[in-house]
Amino acid sequence: MEAFDTLVAALLGPDGMIYIAGAAGVLLVLLALPVLLTRKSEPLDRIARERKSDVLNEDGTDKKLSRHGTRNEHLAKYAQYLEPKDEEEASKTRKLMIRAGYTHKDAVRTLTAAQLVLGLGLLVLSSIYALALAGDISPLSKFAYIMAPAAVGYFAPRYWIIKRVAARQQEIQDGFPDALDLLLVCVEAGQSLDQAIIRMAKEIEPSYPALAGEFLIVAQEMKAGRDKPDVLRAMADRCDINDITSFVTVMIQSATFGTSIADALRVYAAEMRDKRVMRAEEKANVLPTKLTVGTMMFCVPPLLIILIGPSLHGIATSLGGGAGF
Repeated sequence: MEAFDTLVAALLGPDGMIYIAGAAGVLLVLLALPVLLTRKSEPLDRIARERKSDVLNEDGTDKKLSRHGTRNEHLAKYAQYLEPKDEEEASKTRKLMIRAGYTHKDAVRTLTAAQLVLGLGLLVLSSIYALALAGDISPLSKFAYIMAPAAVGYFAPRYWIIKRVAARQQEIQDGFPDALDLLLVCVEAGQSLDQAIIRMAKEIEPSYPALAGEFLIVAQEMKAGRDKPDVLRAMADRCDINDITSFVTVMIQSATFGTSIADALRVYAAEMRDKRVMRAEEKANVLPTKLTVGTMMFCVPPLLIILIGPSLHGIATSLGGGAGF
């Protein structure tokens, strides 16, 4: 081994083992790709797909229908590599994508594919830069240059999804008081709860499309014959917002105890309006504290320079003149 290390160091330099390890990894990936891409479809796989409600096109390719259209055939070919094997992890990822607004059945596959493509792509580019373009740097720095972009590319799609979930929840929370007011008006006008939800969703769709979409899903599921408590609980789980959860609890209790839905909506809508005002006041009260930091960083130093600068210049000039004298 010492002789081999000496030979490698003489040919490739002190970092020769790193180059060999990287080349071996790339070679293994290239050798494994043909095996993965040319894997034959087994009869048992077809049976498993049919049990999962898959259908076949006329040419024999897989096609799964949903309310968003056909599935992505390119991702369907690699479904076993793009979907988490752990059912709990797959359920969490699917729920995260639904909360972000991606309800298509290929959403989890698309997220995993984006993570792999960005991670591997940045890994290849950073490897080329670190091994070919970078100067004489330490092996630890090269490892950091290679792995840091790959890690960023792998985790960036999930981070973007999490930020989108937060933005969508904020949109739903902002529009929920207005939606309750419209729902109360429709119910008091004599419409049933199903009709009121549909009318309210159509009215708020231009301003709050995410909230309108959630209420339209509720209305369609009620039309399909699903129990209202289950539909409302599913909506609360999709939104994951305390206001929506409380609203669902109020509606279920109102239906269970036989109280007036209009009275429950009137009280809860007033509470939501007050809560929105309190959130606005909270943001307004926090604003001066946030502005203080910016004021100290960007206003105080220039002010000190303007006030003290001439005096310091005069003192420095007088001291220089006195020393020269």
